[in-house]
Amino acid sequence: MRQIGIIVGVNVKNQEHFHEGMQELIALSDACDIEIVDSLVQNADSINKATYLGKGKLAELSELAKTRGAEVVIFNGELTASQMRNIQGVVDTVVLDRTNLILEIFASRAKTREAKLQVEVVRLQYELPRLIGANENLSRQAGGIGGGTGAGGRNKGAGETKLELDKRRVEEKINAMQRELEELITQRLTQRNQRKKNEIKTVALVGYTNAGKSTVMNYMVQQFIGKEDKEVLEKDMLFATLETSVRKMKLKNRKEFLLSDTVGFVSNLPHKLVKAFRSTLEEVCEADLLIHVVDRSNEDYKSQIEVTNDTLKQIGAGHIPAIYAYNKADLIKSDVLQDNIEEKLVLVSEEDTVLISAKKGDGMKELIELICKRLYPNEVRAKILIPYHLGALMAKINASTNILSSISEEEGMVYEIECNEQIYQQVEAYVLK
Repeated sequence: MRQIGIIVGVNVKNQEHFHEGMQELIALSDACDIEIVDSLVQNADSINKATYLGKGKLAELSELAKTRGAEVVIFNGELTASQMRNIQGVVDTVVLDRTNLILEIFASRAKTREAKLQVEVVRLQYELPRLIGANENLSRQAGGIGGGTGAGGRNKGAGETKLELDKRRVEEKINAMQRELEELITQRLTQRNQRKKNEIKTVALVGYTNAGKSTVMNYMVQQFIGKEDKEVLEKDMLFATLETSVRKMKLKNRKEFLLSDTVGFVSNLPHKLVKAFRSTLEEVCEADLLIHVVDRSNEDYKSQIEVTNDTLKQIGAGHIPAIYAYNKADLIKSDVLQDNIEEKLVLVSEEDTVLISAKKGDGMKELIELICKRLYPNEVRAKILIPYHLGALMAKINASTNILSSISEEEGMVYEIECNEQIYQQVEAYVLK
C-alpha cells in the first residue's frame, strides 16, 4: 500500500533548477512507492541550522501534515542528525531526506551481492552519525548518574556504553562488508583484464536515470544477439538498472564490441553512493567510447546532461570520447524536434550527436554506424585480387575484414573490403589500381 507524503524544500537565494529538483523529488518518492499529495516551500537566504526550516514554516508543515493525512515528509536536501531530531519533535510523521530516499530506492533495486553490499555500506555510513546524534542526550544524562567509581575515579553511564557498543558494531559491519567488496572488485578486475587481452573494444551507456539506456541496450541485443535472456530490465522508473550488464555485440560487418549498461545518474546523487558504486562504474572508466543517452523529451535535458558530465568527471571518465544519443524522439513535438535538429546542443559538435527513438528503432542504424566510425576510425577500403593458392590469406580476409563484395575470377577472388591498417599492409600487394 502506497504511503501518503509531503515534499519540503528551501529555495536559498532563488537557486537555479530548484523547481526541477522538487519535481524530481516527486519522481523519486514515486519510485519509493510514496504518493506526494502536497508540497511546502520556503524562500530564504540560508538553511536553518537547527531545524532546516524556520520555526514558523516548521509549525506550518506540522499542520499541513495533519490536514493532508501525511505519513511521511521528505526534505529536498540532506538533514543533519540534530535537524532530523528537531523536526521529528514538531512534526508527528516519519521524516526522510533526499539521501535517505535515494538509499531506499537503491536498496530495493539491488539484486546482485555486490550491489547489495555497496548500498548497505553507504546506508550504514549515513546512519552512523545519526545513531550518535540520537544517543547524545541519553549519554549525557546517564554519564552523571550513580556514585560508583571506575578506573580513574569515573564511572561511565549505561547510555554512553551502549552508544559506544552500537557504534563499534556498525563500524565492524562496515569493515567486514568492505573486505567482501574488495574480493568482488578483484574478481571484476580479473574479468576486465581478460577482455583487454582479447583486444575487444568497449562501449558504455551513460546518462541520467530513466533516459532510456536499457532500451538502447535491448535494441542492440535484439539486433545482434537475438536472445531474450540477454536483455536487461527495462522499466519506466528511476534507477531501474543498478548492476552493470555487459553484452558482446557482433555486427553484420564483422566488427564487434562489448556494450555495458550502467546505473543512471541524478542531481545531488550522494557522494558516498557515487564512491561506493565506483567499482561498478569502472566499466565506464575503462571504456573506449561512451554513449551519452539523453531524454530529449525532458524540458530540463540540458541540466541533466550537465549532471551526467559532472558525475563522469567525479569518477574519472570525463576524458573519454562520447556520442550524444538524443532519445525519445517519438515523444517530442515536431516544432521542438526541428529546433533540436537545427540547434544541435552547443556542448557537442554536430558530428557527435544522433537523434533516436530506441523504443521504435528510429535513428538506431545511424547510432550504430557512428559507434563503428568512432571505434574504428582508421578503416581502409580497398579492392583486391587474391590468387586461389593463397588460401590462408583468404581465410584471414573472411575472418577479419568487412567484405562488401566478392567475385570469383579466373586469376583468383576479387574482394572489396574494409579493414584496419594492419590487415591492409598484408594485402596491399594485391590491391587493384
